[in-house]
Order: sequence, then structure tokens, then C-alpha cells
Amino acid sequence: MTMDTESVLKNVLAAEAEMLDVGGDAWAGFERRERHHRNKRRAGVAGVAVLVAAAAGVQAGFVPLPGWAPGIQVAGFTTVLGDGPVRGSLAGDKALLDGVRQSMQDVQDPGETWRIADRKAIKFVYAADVGSERLVLALVPLRFGFLEDKALIWYAGEAGAPAAKLTESGRVDGGDAVVTYGGTTSDKPGTLVVVGPPGSTVSVSQGFRYTPEGTVEHGPARPQPAGTGLAEMILPPSPIPPEVKATVTLGADVIYEGGAGGGWASNSDVAPQDVSEATVAAALGDRTFDRATLRAWVSGAIRDARVTAAGTAVTVRWTGTVNGQPAALFTIQPRGGGVLAYALHGSADSYRQDLRLLLPVKGAAERPIAWRLRADGNDNRTDQVVVTAPAGADKVTLRIGAAAAVPLTLDETGAATVPVPPSAEAHVTAYGKNGSTSETPVPLFESDSGGLPGDTPKTRVVG
Repeated sequence: MTMDTESVLKNVLAAEAEMLDVGGDAWAGFERRERHHRNKRRAGVAGVAVLVAAAAGVQAGFVPLPGWAPGIQVAGFTTVLGDGPVRGSLAGDKALLDGVRQSMQDVQDPGETWRIADRKAIKFVYAADVGSERLVLALVPLRFGFLEDKALIWYAGEAGAPAAKLTESGRVDGGDAVVTYGGTTSDKPGTLVVVGPPGSTVSVSQGFRYTPEGTVEHGPARPQPAGTGLAEMILPPSPIPPEVKATVTLGADVIYEGGAGGGWASNSDVAPQDVSEATVAAALGDRTFDRATLRAWVSGAIRDARVTAAGTAVTVRWTGTVNGQPAALFTIQPRGGGVLAYALHGSADSYRQDLRLLLPVKGAAERPIAWRLRADGNDNRTDQVVVTAPAGADKVTLRIGAAAAVPLTLDETGAATVPVPPSAEAHVTAYGKNGSTSETPVPLFESDSGGLPGDTPKTRVVG
């Protein structure tokens, strides 16, 4: 429920401006206009100071608000999943659902308690025993002072458990049209449930591979019962977090496509995604760089790519500094798969991942690679781009948009930091001493880095 509204608005405006190719920072103009409006609003504050003080007490929870008092909706939306009948094998278990309704607890967020506004208004969406778990999904009306909201909340326990034993196990915005629940472990089967609108059809794929051509190939989709809007599956144990993808269609429209794997846990002492010291030492060669730091970074990249360290080749392309901090560009390549480039800067236990990019195997070593920088300490997008040259390059150029390419002056590490507008298309080209050329686009900023690298156009280069 809690969020930094300014950060959300800023990121949304930046993403929209990027897609629309709007020049400049859309947030800056909004912020100037909002500052002007804010100053005008402040002029009227003095006359209502007492009322504001009372309202602040209500909002903070110090002053009780009568249940009949109107609230302010946090967001206006249609609650798609709250309109249909309850689904699942326990949909008709009135005693269970009544018990869950009464045993639900207020929602605790840091510094806030969102109270259940009206238990009679709770709408159940799904209830079933799936595998070893009992699951209930409900649309719950919530209130925090003057603010009102609705959330889709999962309640979970052991299969067959009474209502009092079910506890909150995840929640999302009440307006979401598709909700997923899942989890696996390294040694026991897990559960996956996908709930979409009535009449929709869910397909689920498990597993994937990075192809040598530089694409992500997901496992075959397994359609679930058509029109039910449900997927209920038992997932096999997995030594690493599995990649599970759900696609939900309603008629001819795809209304959801994304990850659905949920959580993962392991009690094993074996860490199959941690790279060995020997692999790191071999990848560094005669470069001077802290091995513990690089080992932490490479292991993090392997986890991000959802692969294992065994059979994954590691190559260090560049080491240097970014914003005065140690930095490195390296690639990992799963056996038989594409090449994944990662750039990071910072330390072993506090670092920023600046780049993740899936490349075709052919010509990967000859490519120049560049990445955009966010401001340290926050996620603000800057106009700074780091360009690195491949080994043996005679010259590297940068082309922004339709402008003519300009040669870059590389430092002793083989890199240059240059200004490029955050939303501008740009390409870097490396020229070999034998006259060969290799061009790579400068990837745009990712808005969401939760999925697989290479699964979106901003994280892959094809051809």
C-alpha cells in the first residue's frame, strides 16, 4: 500500500516520454507546474489550519473516524475479479469462507495500518486445496484514515486447514485482472495458481533457454481448461528458482503475459549459482581487480539469468571505474546458449547493475558495448553513457539518432564516458585494424528488470 508517489509519477512520465520520443525530461515540466500550483494552494492553508490538524489526527490514526464517514479512493478502477462467482474446489464451502471473513486481520504496512472497512463487503474470488496448500483469494475493502482502497489478498495454510489457520500470504492491487500464487523448493513439489477473469483461458510454460541467435525460447505452453480463467498446477522441485510463464487470453486479446513462478526456497548447503574462485581467477587473467567483488557480481548475474554456474563460461571484457567506484563488464554464456553481457559498479556487497544484454554468439567478442547510467543513490536517469571497445579495436564511434557518427577518445582502459540524451536512440561502432566493423545499439533504460534478460527488446540484440 505504501509508495513514493513522486517516484512513481516520475518513472511513469519518463517511460511514456521515452516511448513517445518526447525531447527533454517530462518530469521537470510537471514538477515546475506542480510547484506553481502548490504555492497557490498554500495561500489558503492558514484559514483551515485547525481543520487540517484534526484531519491529520484522523489520517494518522490518532482520532477515530466513524465508519459512515466518506473516504477518498486511492485509485479509481474496476475490480474485474470481484464481479464473478467464487471459483475453485472449495467455492461452495460456506462455513470455510465465513470463517475466513471473520478471521481476516487488518493489513500492516510500515508505519500504517489499513483496516478492513466492511467485512460484509469482502468478496471471495477463489478457494481450493491445491497440492499441500489451502488457498483463498479475496477482494478486501481497506481504509487508512480518510483513504480507501481495495486489495486482492491471498490467505494460505496447509491443505484441509480451518479458516483460523489461514494467514495472509501476498496481496496485489484490487484492480488487477490476473493474480498469481506460487512457490517451489529445491527438494519438494510446489504450487502454482493463476486466477484470471471468468471466461479467460490460461496457458503455462515451464523452463527456457537462451538461443545462440540471441533470443529467449520459453518451454511449450500448456493450455489449462478453456474459459475457466484458472490454472492449478503442481510444480516439480527445482535446484534453482524456476522460470514459469503464464499467458492469459480473453477472446482474441492477450490480457496478461509474464512470470508466475512465485517464491523459491532451499535447505541445501549447495549453491549451484555461485561461481567458483577458480573460474573468476581464470576470467580475470592478469587484470588487477578485487576477486571477491567480481565473484559476487558474476554469481549475481548468474542468478539474474536463472542459470547455473556449472557449464557457464565467464569472460571479463573490461574493468575500470564508474563514478569513482570499481566497475566491470563481463559476459556469461550457458553451454550451447547466447551471450549475456553484464556491467556493474560498486563493491562486493553494495553495487548497481548497469546493464544486462543478450547477444548472439556470432560476433559477440568483436562488438563494442555501451550502457546508460542512473544517478548513484537513486534511480534518476542521467545522460551519461559508458562505451567500451572490444579487444583489438582500432577506432570506436558513436552515432546519436540520425546525426553523423563521431569518433570517441578512449582512456587507458579502453572506455569513454559520453553524454547521450536519456531517450535518444544511439549506436556504437567498432572498427578493427583489418577493416572489419561491428555495431551495437545503446540499450534504452529498463523500466522493469524483474524478468529474464533478453525477454524484452531493451535487453537483447538480434542480428
